[in-house]
Amino acid sequence: MQVYTKELGDKQIQIADYPGEKGTVIAIHGLTGTHKNMNYYAEALKGDYRFIAIDLRGRGNSSQADEHTSIYRHAEDIIHLIEAMNIEHPILLGHSMGAFISMIVASQLKSVRAVVLLDGAASMSDQQRDIVKPSLGRLSKQFDSKESYLDEVKGIYQRLGIEWTLTLQEAVEYEIHPAGSHWEHKSDEQKILEDFESFYSFNPEEICSKVECPTLLVYAKGKIGAFPPLFFEEAYDATKIHTRHLQTMISDSNHYTMVFEEREDINQAIKTFLDTI
Repeated sequence: MQVYTKELGDKQIQIADYPGEKGTVIAIHGLTGTHKNMNYYAEALKGDYRFIAIDLRGRGNSSQADEHTSIYRHAEDIIHLIEAMNIEHPILLGHSMGAFISMIVASQLKSVRAVVLLDGAASMSDQQRDIVKPSLGRLSKQFDSKESYLDEVKGIYQRLGIEWTLTLQEAVEYEIHPAGSHWEHKSDEQKILEDFESFYSFNPEEICSKVECPTLLVYAKGKIGAFPPLFFEEAYDATKIHTRHLQTMISDSNHYTMVFEEREDINQAIKTFLDTI
């Protein structure tokens, strides 16, 4: 695996690039994630597939987000990245926000070979605001040490029903950096909120109806700690109606454990799906 920065004009995208032979998977993380959130899927698919996991702008070690950011701006970045890296028939694998972005890219770029949606590209409601927004306050806080940030985030994830592991810790440590006498998150809370609010402009009828490639939707039905699933299954009704070549898998994972745990059921569903395209 190589980790490097790809220049896109005046923008920089951080990339973790795993070799493989069958084709290229571009993995796009969720709202506050980084390429490290896609670790388990990289491990499952590398070797067979070239697996490119990225930091979206405004996250990790990529450039800052635009002044006015959205899932549509990030989709433009992905299209530019595909063109700059001369990837002829990319497979897009997106979790949460990454799933919304993947469908936007596939609706505009007919060379996309397939799309895997990990619990995203759904119709939005107040339910998602109630679950997501309370956890975003950490993005604007200052912490005395890296350990104090880890302690706060560990508590958040435990309330969301997520087991704390070394893989998760490494992902969380990558989110922050020292800034003078304190530590802080690499992302800007207001820009993350702006990205989140742009989910509500996603129109499945308009976007999904333009996606011509095979698509696999993995729905996470598990409760998130004391909370219900991030999306109830009916939130995908419009996505299912308007996506022409759609397969669906239902997982008992929740929205977060589907990336922070090794899910053999999801890995196998993805491999079987990719074998058929």
